[in-house]
Amino acid sequence: MNLANKLTILRIILVPIIVIIPFFNIDSSLWGIPVTYLIMDIIFIIGSVTDKLDGYIARSRNEITTFGKFLDPIADKILVVTAMILLVQYKGLPAWIPVIVIAREFIVSGYRLIAVEKSGKVIAASIWGKLKTATQMVAIALLFIDPNPFGTVFSGNLNGVDFGINLVTTLLMSFSIIATIFSGIDYLKNGKELLKN
Repeated sequence: MNLANKLTILRIILVPIIVIIPFFNIDSSLWGIPVTYLIMDIIFIIGSVTDKLDGYIARSRNEITTFGKFLDPIADKILVVTAMILLVQYKGLPAWIPVIVIAREFIVSGYRLIAVEKSGKVIAASIWGKLKTATQMVAIALLFIDPNPFGTVFSGNLNGVDFGINLVTTLLMSFSIIATIFSGIDYLKNGKELLKN
């Protein structure tokens, strides 16, 4: 097994670790941020970095494998969806956000499978897909360390640093949802020729 695939597997292994961290009930905080959320954030960031790293390594070493092509996108989705569900439980992220993300992933994944089966071609990610991934990863990483729940900025009860952080996380996550929807539409539009007949 090559290094790129090992990094993909590491990303999947990190998922149950990030899930069990809250059960340790770590009461201390660092820089005003609960250590529990800091640890979860660090694990998520490590997983996000391996997402970029395994693809780069596979391409640069010419070690792209069927196993990697199959598992890499699954590992990404598991990491992101798990993090979002944890944010729903612990950080006030509205449940409709991961619902949109999960629905889009099911639709696009199914669509890509049919397109590959019928034409042998893979529908490439659009600029919306790349924006979705980038903004999603950054927004999730920031939400773990944001001292206030998602969208609190609109309540008018925040000021100073809290206002700035919450505004950035809220805007980034909101933009990532817009990119999620548009990237899904883009996949369907770009692949419709492949699915004729």
